[in-house]
Amino acid sequence: VQLQASGGGLVQAGDSLRLSCAASGFTFSSYAMGWFRQAPGKEREFVAAISWSGSTTYYADSVKGRFTISRDNAKNTVYLQMNTLKPEDTAVYYCAAVDRPFPVLTPRQYRYWGQGTLVTVSS
Repeated sequence: VQLQASGGGLVQAGDSLRLSCAASGFTFSSYAMGWFRQAPGKEREFVAAISWSGSTTYYADSVKGRFTISRDNAKNTVYLQMNTLKPEDTAVYYCAAVDRPFPVLTPRQYRYWGQGTLVTVSS
């Protein structure tokens, strides 16, 4: 099983980034997917989730209206479009897969995790 996150980088406040997470080694279309983030010295927190079909999404209040999660089951890939980025969005972003009823907001309930990609937003 592998989840390969990419797309992070250094941007200025107000800019946009698109994260990607390519999955392999499991039946991607059978799993809901989530994005989490962890800032230095803080616990890992939920950002967004998408159902296995892509028909339903769920967002943390802190990113609602700015971030959009989507998936392409034909490409085994989940995305996180991040707009109007703020310095407080700075963190390592992780994608994860879960096979429990949607939505799942707790990190420990996710079965598979990617390695993370760093997003740094300067003011």
